[in-house]
Amino acid sequence: MTQTTRRGRTATGPAVTVLLIAGALSLATGCGDAAKTAAPQARNVIVILADDLGVADVSAYVGDRIPTPNIDRIAQGGVRFDAGYATAAMCSPSRAGLLTGRYQNRFGFEYNAGSDERVEAEGLGLDVGERTMADLLRAAGLYTGIIGKWHQGSRPEFAPIARGFEEFFGFYAGSTNFIEPDLPGVINGESIEPRANASFWKQILREPGRQVVNNADEYLTEELTRETLEFLDRNADRPFFLYLAHAAPHTPLQTTQKYYDRFPDIADERQRIYAAMVSALDDGVGAVLDRLDALGLADDTLIVFLSDNGCAAYTNLCDCSLRGGKLTLLEGGTRIPFLMRWPRGLPAGRVYGHPVTALDVLPTVLRAVGASAPEGPRRDGVDLVPFVRGTTQGVPHETLYWRSEPLLAVRQGPWKLWESRDGAFSYLFDLSSDPGEQIDLAASQPDRVRRLREDFAAWSADLVAPAWDPRNIVVNACGEEFRMGF
Repeated sequence: MTQTTRRGRTATGPAVTVLLIAGALSLATGCGDAAKTAAPQARNVIVILADDLGVADVSAYVGDRIPTPNIDRIAQGGVRFDAGYATAAMCSPSRAGLLTGRYQNRFGFEYNAGSDERVEAEGLGLDVGERTMADLLRAAGLYTGIIGKWHQGSRPEFAPIARGFEEFFGFYAGSTNFIEPDLPGVINGESIEPRANASFWKQILREPGRQVVNNADEYLTEELTRETLEFLDRNADRPFFLYLAHAAPHTPLQTTQKYYDRFPDIADERQRIYAAMVSALDDGVGAVLDRLDALGLADDTLIVFLSDNGCAAYTNLCDCSLRGGKLTLLEGGTRIPFLMRWPRGLPAGRVYGHPVTALDVLPTVLRAVGASAPEGPRRDGVDLVPFVRGTTQGVPHETLYWRSEPLLAVRQGPWKLWESRDGAFSYLFDLSSDPGEQIDLAASQPDRVRRLREDFAAWSADLVAPAWDPRNIVVNACGEEFRMGF
């Protein structure tokens, strides 16, 4: 592959903080040699997950694209991970990896399951034998709740209430309208038609009980924020775990005048709506941080903020400094904003550059609240706190892996192998000098390619086959076409 020139910004910038709101971390309060005192313990955990939010969409990473002052507060008060990764480049599998702390390929969750109708009819979802973050934190004594997008199956055995969560407010599907499109003051970036036979289209539920919530006139991002504040108020007197899975800025492109008016200088209508959706998400994060302060819970709450995958570049709304985008195993698809904050247990304003993964969230929050995972299936993440604080030397992961048959990717140090196992292509990149993955070094580094293939083969030897077939599609991302299973 020849080198090409690509417009866009490099996804680096001011320190980004990942907020993990969780129970106490069982680590010392100091850093380095000073970490000799009794370990603090987090009381509460909050994991905030954005949907299709790119690294360049957070101003703590790229300051001049979309201002996100509240998300940036997490970075300023905690840790920004500059090489944070999702375990997949699409929504549903990456959430399965986050929730279990296991590569989702270990239990067959390799692709999105397809339409809401298929998910329901065929009974597709997160393997019922897998224990989730909610299962483990509930067993550790935390009250557990989820607000927002589930996307892990819709039949009763897959429901959040059956997977460790004690309450749920949100939706099962991969996407939903944010608001009734025809209301005054609503700005739509595309034609939005109701789906005549889709049982989950703009259907918000409250559980236990699967109560349908009639909310067509309330902007979903604001509604999820309001529900979150009520959750915090109700549970301020007991340890809790909240999984806040926002729908923004996933399509459909919809905003309200309040947010749209913040970006009069963006000429492109769809880009303006996208920026408005990110701004609404940022407001929601700020409201959560403010409420934690008001309740006196901030110091003892571990907050993690991240995205389920990279920006959906096929929408033509993304910064293209990272190649590919959602659905691809290139950096644009798997690199994510990843921030963490815990005032009592983590240093403020720290930037951490070694590769980390969403798999690390589960062991980090468990250790923070003084719990540990029970014996059972192998988990693939590590507790990040001692690495951030410098009490553990080395790196969290020597190698990270991705598989979306027939595509694979391996990152080892600065080296990234990206290839198709059907022989269609094989590329090697040095991310330290080429974060945009433009310069193919496979021909000049055949031994390195061979070793990375061998590492992938060893890792994948005990993986199971995908539990369902993909939809094969071609997407255009930043001017390139990519064929993949979705």
